Amino acid sequence: MPEPKSTILVVEDDVDVAEMLTAYFRAQGYEVTAVNWGEDAVQACRSTRPDLVILDIRLPDIDGFEVARRLRNNQRTSDIPIIFLTEKRERSDRLQGLQLGADDYITKPFDIQELRLRVRNSLRRVTQSALTNPVTGLAEGALVDERLMECLESDDWALLLVSIDHLTEFREAYGFVASDDVQRAVSLMIHNAMRGVGGANDFLGQIGPTDFVLFTTPNNLTALSERIRSRLHQSLDYFYPLKDRGQNVAVGRRLGVRMGSLVASDGPFKSLETLKATLARKRV
Repeated sequence: MPEPKSTILVVEDDVDVAEMLTAYFRAQGYEVTAVNWGEDAVQACRSTRPDLVILDIRLPDIDGFEVARRLRNNQRTSDIPIIFLTEKRERSDRLQGLQLGADDYITKPFDIQELRLRVRNSLRRVTQSALTNPVTGLAEGALVDERLMECLESDDWALLLVSIDHLTEFREAYGFVASDDVQRAVSLMIHNAMRGVGGANDFLGQIGPTDFVLFTTPNNLTALSERIRSRLHQSLDYFYPLKDRGQNVAVGRRLGVRMGSLVASDGPFKSLETLKATLARKRV
């Protein structure tokens, strides 16, 4: 089966330029969509997430900087690579784009071959970084699946699933920076527990923004579970601003932890999909 084509969204109010870019990148083997307005770009990214956005700064409604800001502040679109394409040459404009997390910045008139290479390089970086979580740096995706496949061929393993409850509500209330801090801190606390009571071959991966999976042995499972549960329950309240700590008003929506475990003797597991589905059901 052929690999799916990478998708590009071109956001350009000059119809001739938009049509040229669309035709050129389609000829290069990409799926390309073009819009002429900033608001349309934001909606297009949220409804059908592209792999990369080529974004003009000067648009008829909201400018490209505002488009980029909205994309970066939305969980679904926050990590889409953005290449700014603009007539603005001032250093301050370039810095503003980079501060918003732009992956690259090209001024008009531009060399189409240079743009092609920059698009290719940005997409390549995304593919490479897909193996690790951008917030915690933990292995995820194919690297975690590889470890799970090893479990199918062994009878001496245990998996501990650690899930953060209500992280979405926390993010909505306190922002992405605070939410990312929670993920990083939880990963560090799990690592510290592993160093204290884990084994030399234990491994920590991530299977979503709120879910961490620890690979260990049945002999280490109980001690690790107790140490991690104790550390996290003692620490979660400190992620809140001082004025919101210890509040019971929204107790059902406050950060919490759920943990579940799976061991080889719970099997046999015939496939990776079966193992992953069983692990997901083990949350308590």
